[in-house]
Amino acid sequence: MIDLRLLRENPDLLRASQRARGESEATVDALLAADSDRREAVARFEALRAEQKQLGKQMPKASGAERDALLARTKELSQQVKEAESAASAADEALRRAQLAVPNLIEEGAPPGGEDDFVVLREVGARPDIANPRDHLEIGEALGAIDMERGAKVSGSRFYYLTGVGTLLQLGLLQLAMQQAVEYGFTPVIPPVLVKPESMEGTGFLGAHASEVYRLEADDLYLVGTSEVPLAAYHSGEILNLDQPQRYAGWSSCFRREAGSHGKDVRGILRVHQFDKVEMFSYVRPEEAHDEHQRLLAWEEEMLAKVEIPYRVIDVAAGDLGSSAARKFDCEAWVPSQGRYREVTSTSNCTTFQGRRLNIRYRDADGRTQTAATLNGTLATTRWLIPILENHQQPDGSVRVPKALQPFLGGRDVLEPAKR
Repeated sequence: MIDLRLLRENPDLLRASQRARGESEATVDALLAADSDRREAVARFEALRAEQKQLGKQMPKASGAERDALLARTKELSQQVKEAESAASAADEALRRAQLAVPNLIEEGAPPGGEDDFVVLREVGARPDIANPRDHLEIGEALGAIDMERGAKVSGSRFYYLTGVGTLLQLGLLQLAMQQAVEYGFTPVIPPVLVKPESMEGTGFLGAHASEVYRLEADDLYLVGTSEVPLAAYHSGEILNLDQPQRYAGWSSCFRREAGSHGKDVRGILRVHQFDKVEMFSYVRPEEAHDEHQRLLAWEEEMLAKVEIPYRVIDVAAGDLGSSAARKFDCEAWVPSQGRYREVTSTSNCTTFQGRRLNIRYRDADGRTQTAATLNGTLATTRWLIPILENHQQPDGSVRVPKALQPFLGGRDVLEPAKR
């Protein structure tokens, strides 16, 4: 949610942000109008209410014609106050709707443009030289690690089973991520994956991407697509001590409808309806958010180095940011079978956008409450199995296990194809 003081003082900054996102500036103008209408409506209500109170004080002292005039005006005011109060409430709601329609102000330096206008910041690691690389599904099926056929039989398309070493690989990967998070001071969390509408809306997931979210209509609850949602809502309505950043690492199953992705990445486990993830989440003072964003990115890169896969870091263009994000960096792992990089992590600086929606505050040096900034970042997820299997495949059909994951697979350094 946009800071209204910033809107009033520098609306052109928000208009420029909208242009960089490729979105309409009209939403900013609509928010300005709604803000003005709301202030006028509130001022009228407060003026009439003040007059009403003043008349109430005069009434006991009045008599005769003066009293009759005061009674007539009091009756007239009563109706006007009710109408003004109703108008102020309507203006409040209109302002809220207008605020929810404007995405976060992008951070200075974020590339303008759309999905293809990202900037590559660096490439890390040597791509393996693999003749005729097999894809992760072929490898996973040979290892007895992935079963898409039975997943579709039981649940439909884009569902799967992880079995045998596939299960151990995922559990090992997520445990490795959680161990790293704890090492750096994150509080480990297993959050609920069903949340109320206000939690989903507060984190910005019921806007343009609402079609991606599963909703349980009978209970008016939503299945989360990331533990960012329950971690953000964890401190909603609270005042935090942010002398130091408060950091959480959430391990959860995640659910996405993948609406609009018909025919896209249908093979394997790249784009699925259910997966597991360890997500980092930070609450910080706004002036610390930029540096915290760099720290989250560094921790993501540390995890990628542990599983020994080549990757690149991109600065995501403004038009490809979610509504809550002011800046986002993605790490994309090399996928040999596709001959391209594919996203495996994202880290977003949401500045005070979510904190304002969820009423998350802290006290500044003068004891005044201020809105907290929030950030999030992927530390490991099911999708990582794709580059792990593909980059470490061997000509004989086996897969080398990265050293950091070997303890989670009984010390094995190589996974052999399952005997049929």
